Amino acid sequence: MNVGIVGVGLIGGSIGLAVQERLGATVVGFDPAARVCDEALRRGAIGEVAASAAAAAEGAEIVFVAAPVSALPGAIDAVLLAAGGDCAVTDVGSTKRELVAGRADERFIGGHPLAGAETSGVEHARADLFEGATWYLTPGPGTSGALYERLHKTLARIGAQPTAIDAADHDRVMASVSHLPHVFANVLVAQAAHALAGGETVPATGPSFRDATRVAGASATIWPDIYLSNREMLVTLIDEVQERLGDVRAALAAADRAAIERWNDAARIDRDALLGAGLVGGAVFELRAAVTDRPGIVAEIALALGRAGINIVDMALSPARDGSQGVVALWIAGEAQTERAAVLVGELGIPVARA
Repeated sequence: MNVGIVGVGLIGGSIGLAVQERLGATVVGFDPAARVCDEALRRGAIGEVAASAAAAAEGAEIVFVAAPVSALPGAIDAVLLAAGGDCAVTDVGSTKRELVAGRADERFIGGHPLAGAETSGVEHARADLFEGATWYLTPGPGTSGALYERLHKTLARIGAQPTAIDAADHDRVMASVSHLPHVFANVLVAQAAHALAGGETVPATGPSFRDATRVAGASATIWPDIYLSNREMLVTLIDEVQERLGDVRAALAAADRAAIERWNDAARIDRDALLGAGLVGGAVFELRAAVTDRPGIVAEIALALGRAGINIVDMALSPARDGSQGVVALWIAGEAQTERAAVLVGELGIPVARA
């Protein structure tokens, strides 16, 4: 397999190491910083340095664009111009709606691995970074089924759990569980610093403060772009949080112990439910869906299951000889999930059966 990587920092470098180690891939990489390319080559994250993003795409079967959020649109467009018609192009950015909406190319599949580290840079890249990590995929209505299948299989083989999600849903989820916590961490440290502005001795901070503010002041070269690219979702959520804080303030002002207890207990229940979500295990079962050969059919199935929280462990697309129809084989974890998946696929008007 020939893989191109544009941007060979922690994520891009780890992709390069993983596809070489686990798939025996040939990897060509480009980064606008020549020093980064040299380091990636020295560490074996890439096998060859490309002169440009377009050059990294030449002859590739998959191109991963791991540029900063603000640079993603230009880098993706440069890759799509140079990539072949049978090349899957994806990215690793943490916001997806604008990227997907602006690109109707069947080769582009938005992506976002939920993996990272406290450190950055290709010098910290490692082949097992994506082991067990959810890797969101945001296909569009015209996404090629064959290219989606190729990308899905590749990600699964490097240890990730590829999961389809609508681009707007992705940004709403990430605003809730990633971007907003970063906002809160920044606000909390500012509030604590302001409270001690009178010259008091700074107290020893406990684990609650340290845990809640671990991500405060995250990279200024990365996070402002993330905040701005998802600003609509963040503004909406901040407004909702202000309402919830108003409710808590009212309960405190009224010394309403019962309301405070309900609020506190509800938080514990919600946290347990959120942290337990998405865990899968047990046996894997196969479904076979008979589909017509039309653009976006595989993405339609994947998104329907993704919205229901059903993880596709693996998939395969087998077109008929004349290309008019085919079979999508889906492997689903768990008996109940498989039965639910069969119902959802059937509701799309697609014949489906257990293998």
